Amino acid sequence: MAFEDDLDPDAWRYACEEDLAAERARRAREKAADEQPGSAAEELRKLAEAVAEKVAAFQAPIAGPAVQGAVQQLIAQAKAAVEPVIERNPEVFDHLAAAGSELLAAYRAAVAGQEQRWTQGSQRSSSEHIDLD
Repeated sequence: MAFEDDLDPDAWRYACEEDLAAERARRAREKAADEQPGSAAEELRKLAEAVAEKVAAFQAPIAGPAVQGAVQQLIAQAKAAVEPVIERNPEVFDHLAAAGSELLAAYRAAVAGQEQRWTQGSQRSSSEHIDLD
């Protein structure tokens, strides 16, 4: 009976809590590693794979085997066309991503300037108010 008196009644709970905490930490590390963006070429490859998975998931329940085969073939052809370009010229996608960021910044600056002029009201307006009454 002395052995049973030495047992911690909450030992199982503590062990489960430790396992759960370790699993949460592992998932957080994996999520942090996944969230770090790769090169533009890697991101394009991930996008193509995600789109292919979604298309396959959407068409599976409603399409027949012939349509599913055609869609799978189309996805395979698209991947076959994109992969060599990514492999040969990964730096091109980095440059395109940088150019896109610059274009977006220019657009935002232009819109912000225009919004500022609109919100200042008629003080700077070159239009003339005409009373029709």
